[in-house]
Amino acid sequence: MPRKKAVKLLELRIGKKMSSMVAITEPDERCPLLHNSGEITPFPSPSPDDQHAGSYSTTHSNSTDPKQRLVSLDVFRGLTVALMILVDDAGGAFPSINHSPWFGVTLADFAMPFFLFIVGISVSFVFKKVSSKPAATKKVVLRSIKLFLVGVILQGGYFHGRDDLTYGVDIDHIRWMGVLQRISIGYLLSALTEIWCVNNNEVNSAIAFGKKYYIQWVVVFSLGILYTALLYGLYVPDWDFEVVNENSSLSAPNYGTVTQTVHCGVRGSLEPPCNAVGLIDRLVLGESHLYQRPVYKRTEECSITSPDYGPLPPNAPAWCLAPFDPEGLLSSLMAAITCFLGLQYGHILVHYKGHMQRIIIWLAWSSSLLVLGYAITVIGIPLSKPLYTLSYMCITTGVAGILLIAIFYTADVINIQKPMILFQWMGMNALIVYALAACDLFPAALQGFYWRSPENNLVNATELLFKTVLHSEKWGKLVFVLLEIIFWGLVAGFLHIKGIYIKL
Repeated sequence: MPRKKAVKLLELRIGKKMSSMVAITEPDERCPLLHNSGEITPFPSPSPDDQHAGSYSTTHSNSTDPKQRLVSLDVFRGLTVALMILVDDAGGAFPSINHSPWFGVTLADFAMPFFLFIVGISVSFVFKKVSSKPAATKKVVLRSIKLFLVGVILQGGYFHGRDDLTYGVDIDHIRWMGVLQRISIGYLLSALTEIWCVNNNEVNSAIAFGKKYYIQWVVVFSLGILYTALLYGLYVPDWDFEVVNENSSLSAPNYGTVTQTVHCGVRGSLEPPCNAVGLIDRLVLGESHLYQRPVYKRTEECSITSPDYGPLPPNAPAWCLAPFDPEGLLSSLMAAITCFLGLQYGHILVHYKGHMQRIIIWLAWSSSLLVLGYAITVIGIPLSKPLYTLSYMCITTGVAGILLIAIFYTADVINIQKPMILFQWMGMNALIVYALAACDLFPAALQGFYWRSPENNLVNATELLFKTVLHSEKWGKLVFVLLEIIFWGLVAGFLHIKGIYIKL
């Protein structure tokens, strides 16, 4: 046998043997490791119990370590959690970074797509090799259910958050959808296709890559077509909702519950009162189970202090008091596509070994998504996070891809990690930080200890201190929130040092 052919055959056999050793672990955990050359480093498969526990290596990343972690994914996840804390807690003081009232995109509107994008990348690592498809499917379904239920508990109304010491929710008014619920849907769909709809052929060219994952692209286009057909094809009739009378301009003189009518009778509307997204949620979930303080209450039609929440202006339309869920059922179909696109970015990391090759492909994809998103807005499909429009999905996913490139190059290619250590720690324990900080469980618990009056508590006193020192309400608020993010980064770091990782 010629020497070149013998060497080539030996390399092929070694490559196959090494790829067969890649472990299968829980989807959002940090098990995928990177060698310095950029290859996915093989390591012994954990036992089923270890897989269920989601255990992973805590090896530190450096130029000589044979098992480098994909630090960029932890950093990206932690940065997204920090972004959510920032916009949720400081958005009231700075409406420009808060969620857009309806059309357009602000800083806050990138948090949800970033989460979904990261989930997709994680799924591509976890299900690179599947030893038992039924067993993997069972884990995915159970994990999705747990994630959904935790979301209902955290955002369904049971915990009332800061400045409200009550708790509990009437089951007739519990909110069924939310951030974690939407993530669970995207995770479920992307993970199932990764388990069942991927061919076993080797990827040695762009054509082979397309053939391996073409069914996933069929699912992507099917979800997009279904979403678009329902959004523009469903007829939205007039509809009624109930509102508690609080002497507003839309209420009756007597106290109690009054019925308001929203006049629609249209098809294909993207405006707040008469879109198909709200129609499906009202029909399937019920009006009382939707989010009661939607962002469109900050529009000029509904607030005299727009783009912030405020009193109703004179002659405000009836729909200003109507509920609407920003994480609804129909919009979650388009949101799931963000997961699928993140999945393809992860596939590039798995199959292409050169750092610059990965970055070039990611850059091409991200640029294409940005151009496509802009083109779609030009032809008349506006950016809207509450509706999760096609243009919004393309723009936000493109930005997520660009941010991934920047973090990956910095953290995993040139190994500059110390400036991002807080975000890395937060990414390792993203669930607990999200629950305690972004969902206000920790500050609400602290406010339960007060001096004589509920307003006299440690949280409010600390925030007031910064506002007083800086002689500014909004800048004092911003400093307080930034210190809050640092605090949670340090808490996550402490948990990391102790080897504690809270997950589902």
